Amino acid sequence: MDKLRVASVQFQHAPGDKAANLATVARFVSRAADAGAHVVTFPECCISGYWHLRKLSRKELLALAEPVPAGPASQRLGELAVKHKAIVGAGLVELADDGKMYNSYVVATPEGQFHCHRKIHMFISEHLTCGSQYTVFDTAAGWRLGVLTCYDNNIVENGRMMGLAGVDLLLAPHQTGGCASRSKHTMGVVSRKIWDNREADPSAIEAEFKGDKGRAWILRWLPSRAHDNGMFIAFSNGVGPDDDEVRTGNAMILDPYGRILAETWRARDAMVTADLDPDLLEGCTGRRWIQTRRPDLYAPLTVPTGQEIDMRASRFAADGKL
Repeated sequence: MDKLRVASVQFQHAPGDKAANLATVARFVSRAADAGAHVVTFPECCISGYWHLRKLSRKELLALAEPVPAGPASQRLGELAVKHKAIVGAGLVELADDGKMYNSYVVATPEGQFHCHRKIHMFISEHLTCGSQYTVFDTAAGWRLGVLTCYDNNIVENGRMMGLAGVDLLLAPHQTGGCASRSKHTMGVVSRKIWDNREADPSAIEAEFKGDKGRAWILRWLPSRAHDNGMFIAFSNGVGPDDDEVRTGNAMILDPYGRILAETWRARDAMVTADLDPDLLEGCTGRRWIQTRRPDLYAPLTVPTGQEIDMRASRFAADGKL
């Protein structure tokens, strides 16, 4: 495989305004292509908007949802992929043939193909269904890509499934950071006042984005997904106000050792790029460790413990916090 140039984008979406969000996607794809990027990855649900989805009725969600890949948003991503000769991934609300709706991530290729990942651990709305399949595919350049959306990445078994499938680059679209929390040891709300005053006091918002509400929290777990499974990761995230929360951006690209190749903590729409060297994959720690697994010991991983709970019940407590 040749080196692969990847661009990871963070941007503030307009809730429910698919045309405006697709216009932003198009601008960044053009910028990324000018920078020589072969892959451009955008945040979870950035086309439809995200956090406001929890307030929508089924009828309102149906009005926002569309089929994949026949819908206009997927087709637009396909046009951009072909025009700019780059793989393009972005998130939306999907309407399936059977009437079910999903939090989906659409990846369009320059060859005119589409891949769709339905978020496995979906919690934002009772009207959206959890996906039940992993998404892994090969590119024309020989790289194997996988997709895990936001909470999917929090479950270590999902990352290991990517590693076992031989994924070289994991696309990890998110809408996270600045989340309300029941625990003082994870994330926390970013003040809207600090965001609104970011131009006059950039150090204050930078401290929030770099601290435990953003980068510091991400770095407690994301590098291990890359390192332990021997794969590159492109982390893309929303930034700025998302209904009543403020996303922290922190777009970054990591190598198979969990090292950061590129990142930003800017409080604005932004893009980072990095060249992925396939030589780092061969012999990296995670891939060597996977070869020494003892599958005969792991049968209990597939046995219910009786402690499993509904995803929405896990995500939303009585006070509505994480």
